[in-house]
Amino acid sequence: MRILLVDDDAELCDLLREYFAGHDVDLDAVDNGMAGLERLKTEAYDAVLLDVMLPGADGFEICRRVRATSDVPILMLTARGDDDDRIIGLDLGADDYVPKPFNPRELLSRLRAVLRRSKPAPALDHRFIVGDLVIDVPSQKAHLGDGEIALTSFEFRLLVELARRAGRIVRRKELASALDFGEYDPSVDRSLDVHISHLRSKLQDDARDPKRIRTVRGVGYVLVRPA
Repeated sequence: MRILLVDDDAELCDLLREYFAGHDVDLDAVDNGMAGLERLKTEAYDAVLLDVMLPGADGFEICRRVRATSDVPILMLTARGDDDDRIIGLDLGADDYVPKPFNPRELLSRLRAVLRRSKPAPALDHRFIVGDLVIDVPSQKAHLGDGEIALTSFEFRLLVELARRAGRIVRRKELASALDFGEYDPSVDRSLDVHISHLRSKLQDDARDPKRIRTVRGVGYVLVRPA
């Protein structure tokens, strides 16, 4: 596994490089966002660990720029405790976040979970059809009417899990487990809400009055079958 760490805390970079090396993870580190962007243009990484508080362009801006050209998994590191700041990162395309200070073991566990979630859905020999929405699992493609939907690998897996039980409530905990979020905790709810919001947008679903993916408050989500 090869990881890029973008963080200006030299002591933390050295600590993580040493810890990850003992778990077969190669960690490259740069101390600012622009250097991280340049590194991603020339090197291939399995994931990016991105600090929010960076000199120059902050982690949110770097996340936005990375997402404009790449689906590489991004795990944000933040010393901020405000949920709104964390949701900003998810809205910009981050896959997860870990608040500082953290245990390196927990960070590695969360990183591996993000990598599991980013893998393509299993290539089952069938497809799902829900009204004008067609989800072809073997080809990893989804179409709405005559147009293909541009989905990330995680969004595709999320859509597949909802389509497997179209017309039924998929509970949050059940969905989190199927998508390899690891041990369930309340922060997963916020993360799922953000990913569902992205998916609704790509399905041309009105967020104020969704007709395709409905939220059952406090329970889960439903991919609606047309009458």
